[in-house]
Amino acid sequence: MKILTFAAIDIGSNAMRLLLMNVIENGKNPVFRKTTLIRVPVRLGDEAFSDKKLSAKKIQTLTLAIKSFKYLMDATGIVSYRACATSAMREATNSTAVVAKIKKETGIKIEVIEGKEEADIIYSTHVEEMLDHKNSYLYVDVGGGSTELTLFAKNKLVDSRSFNLGAVRYLKGIVKKEDEKELKKWVKKTTAKHKPLYLIGSGGNINKIFKLSGAKANKNASLTIGQVTQVYKLIKSYSLEERIKNLDMNPDRADVIIPASEIFIDIMKGCGSSKIYVPKIGLADGIVRQLYREYKEKTK
Repeated sequence: MKILTFAAIDIGSNAMRLLLMNVIENGKNPVFRKTTLIRVPVRLGDEAFSDKKLSAKKIQTLTLAIKSFKYLMDATGIVSYRACATSAMREATNSTAVVAKIKKETGIKIEVIEGKEEADIIYSTHVEEMLDHKNSYLYVDVGGGSTELTLFAKNKLVDSRSFNLGAVRYLKGIVKKEDEKELKKWVKKTTAKHKPLYLIGSGGNINKIFKLSGAKANKNASLTIGQVTQVYKLIKSYSLEERIKNLDMNPDRADVIIPASEIFIDIMKGCGSSKIYVPKIGLADGIVRQLYREYKEKTK
């Protein structure tokens, strides 16, 4: 048996995460097992979407978090890592300077990836392989700055798109009506010939909705649109302070979960899906899968 450790850094618009994952080789199929997941609520989107740049204070916070991630990766003895930044860093006009500063101070190289690549990385988790291949699935990742959609049918990728519709954008009141219309149009047109269709949701918001629903976590954990709507109504009935106190939410989750829930519900209605699977995977999981494949190619 051989155990390899890989690291993924996901720098989102609401929070940034470090995922350390073991890949256990013992037979034909490797086992991917999460060992550490650390989340830091930096909320880059607060500045990137409104001011179009990151302040010195925000950059310092980001740098300190990356530095701490590097210490943990060094202590763990990883095989390799990849650090990807998404929507907020795509829009910040000083992102190139920020990336250079962090590389100089920490040695960590950050890649600012486009929405299409973000969707492709998320798809690379191949979670659909755990489900019924006869059905069609729409993978939905709702972030702070963007929503990634990937449609696959009969275990094959059909289409994927990234939309500038994210929970932090809605909170800032800067979502464009044309982006909303484009998402609805894409969902309706792209999924029309793929029925029955089920959603696969990723991100902290849908995971929290699942937890609040009281549903049992298992290999094929899922929620109906009725359950998602019921939890959404429950959350919305509480004030921000009550969500933090009574629903056990972090402050940076308690506000974004409302618009994120609305995005999930709108997409489910738009494509006529009655069920959403919640496998608790995301961009960081996809990064690790890619790193492992690259490692195997190099060591052949």
